[in-house]
Amino acid sequence: MSTAETIQTTGRRKTSVASIRLLPGTGAIKVNGREFTDYFVSLSVQNQILRPLEIANSVHSYDVTVKTTGGGINGQAGALRLALSRALLVIDEAFRIPLKQEGLLTRDPRMKERKKPGQPGARKRFQFSKR
Repeated sequence: MSTAETIQTTGRRKTSVASIRLLPGTGAIKVNGREFTDYFVSLSVQNQILRPLEIANSVHSYDVTVKTTGGGINGQAGALRLALSRALLVIDEAFRIPLKQEGLLTRDPRMKERKKPGQPGARKRFQFSKR
């Protein structure tokens, strides 16, 4: 990989989408124009996001710019984690085995089920009256 090469990948989880740009750098991460630790306040969520970089031993090797939309904080964190994992595969295909073992290359497709017409929710029915 050349030093000027930018890697762009996308990750999704539930209804969240995270698009990232990965550049060689010092480890700075910007999310929607804000600092990484300001956007994802919870330490457990931060560790969850940085897990792919820890496996690849490159936490301070790349600068990451993230644009994320939809869902909540946990959904966006999962989308970002998948995008980082996919970007690391573009850098070196040898990362596939350890990332796969950790389950970081699997997209989480679970989404809220839509409300159906003629009933109060997705699965709930109106109360049945026999008489």
